[in-house]
Amino acid sequence: MAIKLYGSAASTATLRAKACLAEKELDYEFVSVNMGNKEHKSPEFLTRNPFGQVPALEDGDLKLFESRAITQYLAHTYPDNGTNLIIHDPKKMAIVGVWIEVEAQKFDQFGSKLAWELAYKPMFGLTTDEAAVEELEKKLEQVLDVYESRLSESKYLGGDCFTLADLHHLPILKYLFGTKAKRLFDARPHVSAWAAEIQSRPAWVKATTA
Repeated sequence: MAIKLYGSAASTATLRAKACLAEKELDYEFVSVNMGNKEHKSPEFLTRNPFGQVPALEDGDLKLFESRAITQYLAHTYPDNGTNLIIHDPKKMAIVGVWIEVEAQKFDQFGSKLAWELAYKPMFGLTTDEAAVEELEKKLEQVLDVYESRLSESKYLGGDCFTLADLHHLPILKYLFGTKAKRLFDARPHVSAWAAEIQSRPAWVKATTA
């Protein structure tokens, strides 16, 4: 088996890579990294990701880190496998690229911090900062207002088909939908329908249960 994914099941970034591998129907070996024991900071792991973060991917002699770089590599390298997550028309792909950037620069900026406060802190027995939650929710709502407008025009963020622009959101959605922040999505009908649809995809179900 040529592809190996090193990561942690609780890591949103690892889940992003697993979601892509599932959509592409690629066989791979998952190597669990024990972050509680600081395995991600070990000299061996640092050869895979010098920043000591998960995930890391090996495909033959190629080593990659950063989840979004991994998904783009898989989508471009294995176009005939599973779901086609990119669009070959340059102008249409440029639109997909815009929303890939929006997820990374806008949605994740607030969504990941909100997930930390509302989902991860309780798991670790830490106290949620309610003032931070209130501020993050306000900022995420502004982003979701833009999403609501966009999704009133097209079924998916990048256009009429499911692409990396949508897939990249799935891990944060998974954690936020288990918290009170779900109401922010429910309050926006197009966003709510989009989030429900992409979370029901068989590949995502597989990625979160395998």
